[in-house]
Amino acid sequence: MDIERIHTPVMLERTIELLAPALEADGAVLVDATLGMGGHASAFLERFPELTVIGLDRDTDALAIARERLAKFGGRVRFVHTVYDGIGEAVRAEGFDEVQGVLFDLGVSSLQLDRAERGFAYAKDAPLDMRMDSTRGRTAADVIAESSEEELRRIFHDYGEEKLAARYARAIVRARSESPITRSGQLVAILTDATPAAVQRAGHPAKRVFQALRIEVNEELSVLQRAMPAALDTIAVGGRIVVLAYQSLEDRIVKRVLQAASSSTAPAGLPMELPEHRPQFRLLVRGAELASESEQAENPRAKPVRLRAAERLRRPS
Repeated sequence: MDIERIHTPVMLERTIELLAPALEADGAVLVDATLGMGGHASAFLERFPELTVIGLDRDTDALAIARERLAKFGGRVRFVHTVYDGIGEAVRAEGFDEVQGVLFDLGVSSLQLDRAERGFAYAKDAPLDMRMDSTRGRTAADVIAESSEEELRRIFHDYGEEKLAARYARAIVRARSESPITRSGQLVAILTDATPAAVQRAGHPAKRVFQALRIEVNEELSVLQRAMPAALDTIAVGGRIVVLAYQSLEDRIVKRVLQAASSSTAPAGLPMELPEHRPQFRLLVRGAELASESEQAENPRAKPVRLRAAERLRRPS
């Protein structure tokens, strides 16, 4: 495996540009909360020779690859096997009270998509696993087997924004009564058979269901809801956070947390804003930035990305 070619980091130069003012400080620490195979981390370690990176990931396969890829940086990189809502504990365990930068590159990784045996990709037949941490937790097959029809409908609707959620839930319950659904190919066939031909022409019928199952299996939205405030708490004054989100449900959570952190808390009607009511953060980009057309053409996985960023202005009084 050519480690340098297996993954192209999304919006790398823009991410470096946004975090650079914070990471140029002496003794700067960056938390790569979604280390993956180390693509972003490698670029930051090269660009900032004094930088220390704390890399978090729940995927043991990704951590093994990142350790190999980043070995040349020695003690400048620390590896932590954890879900990213454990960011505060990870930073403290590595001996730091606060950090200068935090990066989240959310969603499923190239490694998880490209390794068929992980079961993330609907285009490849494999066991229905979908766990980002293959050492623990329920698999997608477990969710399919154990959830009621109503629970499946909710998962597909809420996490996949799937309009045919009820139809798909019924089809799955009917199919599993005849034989267990344990492989992605089985599930794709069930969903395809349950999809009207006109809808099939609009896109693959399994896309949103697979997204929903992945989110349910890995508790991605609830983890992100805990992780964002925890990440902001770790950032020093002048420090920065950049978040890359790939689907609307994640981006809404990121947007809401960053907007709250960058808004005044002064009660309505006060004649002037007191210092303790001033925003703790300021937004660094207007709305959400997209990857350039050229990057989207070169790297299809950059097409759905939404980038948001903020800088800490002050600590709470």
